[in-house]
Amino acid sequence: MRLKPLLILAAAAAGLYFAPVSAAELRIGFTLDPLTLDPANHRSRETESVLRTMYNGLVAHDPSMKLVPELIESWTWIDPQTMEAKIRPGVRFHSGETMTADDIVFTFTRLLADGAIAGQTSPRKGLLGPTREVVKLNDSTVRFLLTEPWPVLPAMLTFQEVVSKSFTEKAGAGGIATTEDGTGPFKLVQWRRGDSLVLERAASYFGGGPGIPKAGNACIERTIIKIIPENASRVAALLAGDVHIINELPAHDIRTVEANPNTAVMAVNGTRSFFVALNTTKKPFDDVRVRQAANHALNRKLMIDKLLAGRATKLDGVMSPAAFGHNPNLPEYAFDPKRAKDLLTAAGYPNGIDVTLDADGPQKETAEAIAALLTQAGIRTKVAIGEGSQVRTRWAINGKKEGDMWITSWGNGSLDPTDIFEPTLQTGGRGNSAFYSNPKVDALLAAGGRETDATKRAAFYQDAEALIHADAPWIFLWLPQDLYGVSRRLTGWSPAASGWLNLRDVCVQ
Repeated sequence: MRLKPLLILAAAAAGLYFAPVSAAELRIGFTLDPLTLDPANHRSRETESVLRTMYNGLVAHDPSMKLVPELIESWTWIDPQTMEAKIRPGVRFHSGETMTADDIVFTFTRLLADGAIAGQTSPRKGLLGPTREVVKLNDSTVRFLLTEPWPVLPAMLTFQEVVSKSFTEKAGAGGIATTEDGTGPFKLVQWRRGDSLVLERAASYFGGGPGIPKAGNACIERTIIKIIPENASRVAALLAGDVHIINELPAHDIRTVEANPNTAVMAVNGTRSFFVALNTTKKPFDDVRVRQAANHALNRKLMIDKLLAGRATKLDGVMSPAAFGHNPNLPEYAFDPKRAKDLLTAAGYPNGIDVTLDADGPQKETAEAIAALLTQAGIRTKVAIGEGSQVRTRWAINGKKEGDMWITSWGNGSLDPTDIFEPTLQTGGRGNSAFYSNPKVDALLAAGGRETDATKRAAFYQDAEALIHADAPWIFLWLPQDLYGVSRRLTGWSPAASGWLNLRDVCVQ
């Protein structure tokens, strides 16, 4: 193919030249550098994905996203506010030290205690909800103590990695941010910030949770995670054979990757819901009829086909259809411009409305497509592109609430309603960018968060999702697949809905 030499030149020009690849070495083109190597001091999915190559949690997801024990053998609820976990014996950190109950208690104390990271409180504390303390019961058991019932705790433990007490105390906050002593399948050799991480197989690895198939030592000896933020350069590196896996494959590059005889596309249903937040506190979106009109104005199937190469699922509610408590009976907001215009008229806007849609750079194309369809339905929309952090600040719950609409998303890696409903749609939630408030929804979310009976708990969230669907604080968009480009030399690997790289079983032929 004539294209390949050009791609090799493009990769070299971007500083992505690699030496010949060994079969014992895996190379990954990854979008973002970790913010830190400290598992307790970030809120980044990409950072967590990298850390999970070196660290483990008490609980993990199997390939079907079922919860399975990892660093523990089991968990048991003693009562609705007390959970015990039995520690897996024989797990060693990369330093050779055996993991103990003291390490687990130290890990969670560091996550929960205010100011525990050199005076800073862990940004991951909120992921532990009403957990007030973790105590050592004996050498093989730790106990989680809650201030109120919280049945989602095991699912949320997948987001917390266990650190070595002795290593962390010796290294300090600065040391653990740049080095590691985990229990995972790989250990760090070198981190060149902004460039790459070099990892090698950890001989001490305990093999992973037995509930995950093929538990054992990693197949490959060495992994290099090359940081390649620019999409075209990442794709060029894959097509040139310089890397074996790339994440965040753009939908418009699917055909190119599939046409190359040496590469393929792999996909997994994601866990991130995309939506347009509508400012429910000011005109015109303080009127539910206008919000419903906006939902009827979009041809989401067409947008998914054109913008995402068909690689997404339409949403008429908050959550993934795979999530616990998802309501499967929500009526569709069908594409119906006439219905949208009729709703605008009923709301007192027979001549339509003028609004602004905020978006950051990566969402520019999608925002422009949304604006065009809204405009055709009488919701004349101007797109305002801003830098990501500035746009998020503008739409913060404690901000001025001056915007009209914002295209954004929220991840639900636990596939549990608590993880998405409470931050985004509970009154005052930290991610409630629609500034939505419904006392009935708040009551249902509170009840669902405490209920220990799974059937009753699911019903609370299904009722809440039905109310939210009718209130339409969002324009409900879609749940995209996570797309990866891979070398056909790769075996034993598939993408995970959690976003973790899961490199333990991957081999390069």
